[in-house]
Amino acid sequence: MGDERRSVAVRTMLLFRRFVETMLTDFRQFFETLLLAVAALLPIVNPLGGAPIYLAKTADLSRDAHGELSRRIAVNCFTLLLVSTFIGAYVLDFFGLSIPAVQVAGGAVVCAIGWSLLNEPDQAPVASHDAVRAVTPADLARRAFYPLTMPLTVGPGSISVAITLGANQPASVRALIATSLGHIAGISVVVLIVFLCYRYADRILRKLGDVGTAIVTRLTAFILLCIGVQILWNGIAGLVDSLHRGTGH
Repeated sequence: MGDERRSVAVRTMLLFRRFVETMLTDFRQFFETLLLAVAALLPIVNPLGGAPIYLAKTADLSRDAHGELSRRIAVNCFTLLLVSTFIGAYVLDFFGLSIPAVQVAGGAVVCAIGWSLLNEPDQAPVASHDAVRAVTPADLARRAFYPLTMPLTVGPGSISVAITLGANQPASVRALIATSLGHIAGISVVVLIVFLCYRYADRILRKLGDVGTAIVTRLTAFILLCIGVQILWNGIAGLVDSLHRGTGH
């Protein structure tokens, strides 16, 4: 009887040890995926660098409208990054599109926006009609998505990275669940930082003053233009490389 009890206790301890090891492995994979998603997406999304452009594009909004707009942008960013991570590759395959093609089109749009911001006056006059329209929910929703969410915050570079993150899924169900939860948590962290930087962009840039804000805005617009050129070039290089591979056979 005593031997049977000891055998049950040993089996219980082995099962508990295996359970703890499995949980630690899953948590490690979840944490590594979270860190990878944040490290890959945050520098490209760059919400702190986009704060001056956000303020320049929303100078006609009230404080309450800023809060609602930043919330809408955060929701849009979360949706775009989540969809790109989990089904982005399947969507591209369905339409017969490649990541280089997305980079070329998106890079051209980013270049155009960066160039227009670079040449925009420091204090653009705001018409009263536009100010009235800006507080309507429909106009806030429109402005929240384009151009503030896409391509200024989540552009073709961010979408390409998100698709790459979700392209290689693990085989086992437990690892797939841990990886998926890690991606969701990492995207949530990035989106939270976007919301905070945009919601309190005026307070962040107030420390810089008018001259400092103008300098940061011009510098950020120039960096945005350079990012657009780089994304466009990466897409062209990818298309040329695929053309060479196709003609090489």
